[in-house]
Amino acid sequence: MLFLLAHTKRDRNEKKITFYLMYMFLSYLCTMIFAKKVNWKQDFNQYYKGLMRWKMKHLSEQQTMIVLSFLVGIFCGLASVLLKNTVHYTYMLITNLSWFSKSTANFLFLAYPMIGITLTVLVIKYFIKDDLSHGVRKVLYAISMRKGKMKRHHCYSSMLTSSLTVAFGGSVGLEAPIVLTGSAIASNIGSFFRMNYKCMLTLLGCGAAGAIAGAFKAPIAGILFVFEVLMLDLTMTTTIPLLISAITSAMVSYFFLGQDVEFVYTVTTPFELAKIIPFMILGIIAAVISLYFLRINKWVGKLFKHLKQWERLIIGGSILGVLVFLFPPLFGEGYSALNNLLANDTEALLQNSFFFDYRNNTWLFLGVLLAIIFLKAFATSVTLSAGGVGGTFAPSLFIGGFVGFFVARVINLTGMIEVAESNFALVGMAAVMAGVMHAPLTATFLIAEITGGYALFAPLMIATTMAYLVVKPLTKYSIYTESLAKAGTLVTHDKNRNALQLIDKSKIIEYNFVKLYPGDKLGDIVKAVEVSSRNFFPVVEKDGTFLGIVVLDDVRHLLFKPEFYHKYKVTDFMRYSPHFIADINDSMDKIINKFKGSDRYTIIVTDKGKFVGAMTRANVFAAYQHYMQEVSEE
Repeated sequence: MLFLLAHTKRDRNEKKITFYLMYMFLSYLCTMIFAKKVNWKQDFNQYYKGLMRWKMKHLSEQQTMIVLSFLVGIFCGLASVLLKNTVHYTYMLITNLSWFSKSTANFLFLAYPMIGITLTVLVIKYFIKDDLSHGVRKVLYAISMRKGKMKRHHCYSSMLTSSLTVAFGGSVGLEAPIVLTGSAIASNIGSFFRMNYKCMLTLLGCGAAGAIAGAFKAPIAGILFVFEVLMLDLTMTTTIPLLISAITSAMVSYFFLGQDVEFVYTVTTPFELAKIIPFMILGIIAAVISLYFLRINKWVGKLFKHLKQWERLIIGGSILGVLVFLFPPLFGEGYSALNNLLANDTEALLQNSFFFDYRNNTWLFLGVLLAIIFLKAFATSVTLSAGGVGGTFAPSLFIGGFVGFFVARVINLTGMIEVAESNFALVGMAAVMAGVMHAPLTATFLIAEITGGYALFAPLMIATTMAYLVVKPLTKYSIYTESLAKAGTLVTHDKNRNALQLIDKSKIIEYNFVKLYPGDKLGDIVKAVEVSSRNFFPVVEKDGTFLGIVVLDDVRHLLFKPEFYHKYKVTDFMRYSPHFIADINDSMDKIINKFKGSDRYTIIVTDKGKFVGAMTRANVFAAYQHYMQEVSEE
C-alpha cells in the first residue's frame, strides 16, 4: 500500500520526502509495539475516555466538525490515490506482457474479465460475507434507514473488490466504491467520536464530497454531488465541513498524483454563440442515450436476477470477455480511451482490435463509435449483474464523451458547420451524466473543473439542462435511487418523510396504562379508574396478547352503581378496530396514515400482537417539530 501511495508521478525529491515520512511513521509504530509490553485494550480505553473528556471540555460541536472533516478529507484523498494506483499498476502488469500486441486482437481479453469477476465473487463470499451492491445506494440507505451509520468493512471492502473487477476489465467505474469508502470512513470516525445524528449526516456528506474531489481533483463537483445526489441540506453548518473535506482530499490527491488525476485538458476552441443549436441537439441526443442506459441497466438486472451465482458468473463473464475482445475501449473504466478521444487520437481507439487495419475508414470508424456507445451500457450492466463491484459514474462519462464526439464528427462530415470535436466530447460527458444521475450541476462543474476553466460553461449548462429536462419527466428516479424508492427505503429526497423515519418511536410511546383481562368484571374497571389518569384501558391475555380497549365514556354511567359490578364483564364493553392498531416495527409513514381519521388521536402499539403502549397524535407532532428544529439549526 505504501508503494502504491508513494510510487506516483512526482519528481524524485518529493518521492524521497514521501518515503522518509513513511519510514519515520513505521519506525515509531514498531517502537511503540516492541519497546515494552502493554495492555493494549486497557490503554486504549483509558486514552479514549481521556480524549472524549478533552473534546467535551475544549471543543464545541462546530470545532469538532471542522477537525473531523479535515481528517475525513485526508483519508478520502489517500483512498482515492490508493485505489487508482492499484488499478493502474495491475492493468499495466497484465497488459505489458511480451505476447500482448497493439496492432492485433488479443485473446487475453476473453479471459481477463472472467478472472476479475471470479476473484471478486470469491472475496465477497469467503472474506467479506456481505452484500456489496452499488456504493452510492449503500450511502443513501445508510442515511435513510441507519441514521448515518455504516459497517466497518465498507472502509476497505469495496476498494478491494472494485479494484479486482476494474483492473481485469470489468466495464464499471471506481467512483461509486470510492464514495462508499469515503462515506464509511467518515461514518466510523463520527461513531468513534460519538457525534449526533445531524453531524453524522454531515460527515457522510464530507466522505462523499472528499471521494469525488480526490478522484477528479474537483472539489466543487464533490460538494454539488452531495447536495444533488445525497440531498444533504445546504446550510452554513454543512457547507464549511464539506468545503474543508473536499479541498483537503483534492490537495492530497494532487500531492501524490500531480496534475494527472483523470483528465488533463485545456479548451483551445472557445464557445461561439452561433453554435448554440448543435449543443442543444447534443443535449437531446444525450437524454435519449441516458434513458437507454437506465432501461438497459434494469433489463439486464432482471435477466440475471433469477440465475444462480455460478450461472451469472459464467454467462456474464463470457459475454463481457467477448465484448472487450471485439471492442477494447470497453475494458475497465475507459478513461484512457476518453483521453485518446479528446486528443483526437482515433488510431489508439482501435488498437488491440480486429478493426485496427480499417482505422482510416471514416464510416467504419463511426460504426465502431456507435457500437461502443450502445455496448458500453450493456457491458456495465452485465459486469454488475455477473457479480462485479463498481459504479455507473465512469460509464456515464465514457458514453457521454463518445456520444459528443460522434455527434460532432457527423456534423463536421455534413460540411454545414465546423465544430470542435473535443469540446463536444466534454459537453457530451456532462450531458449524459446529468441524465443518468439527475445531477446537472454536478456534471457541469465537474467538466468545468476538469478542463481547468469555464470556457465551456455556457454549452455545458445548455446541454445538461436539456438532458435533465427530457429525462426527468420520463423517469422519476435516478440510477442510484430507483431501487431504494421501490423498496420504500429512500427518504433522503423527501424531508418530511425523512423526519418521520428518524423519529425514535420508543421515546414517544406512552406506557403507563392499567391493563384489564378478559375475565375481569365491572368492579375491576372501577378499581382501574381509581388508579389511572387514562380515559381508556387495554384488555390483554395473560401472555400480553392485545384483545381490545375499554373506553371510560362507555362505562361512566355504571361506575357508581355497585349492583352492576359483578353483572357485567370487561368483554361487554370492549372495543377493537385494526385501524387503531400499529405494530412497533411499522414505518412512521404507516403509523401516520392511521391518524388520518378525524377521530383518531391515539394509536395502540403492539409487538407481534402483544400490547406495548400507545402513541398520541400530539406526541408524534412534537417529535417531528423537534427533529425539524434540530436539523435546521445553524
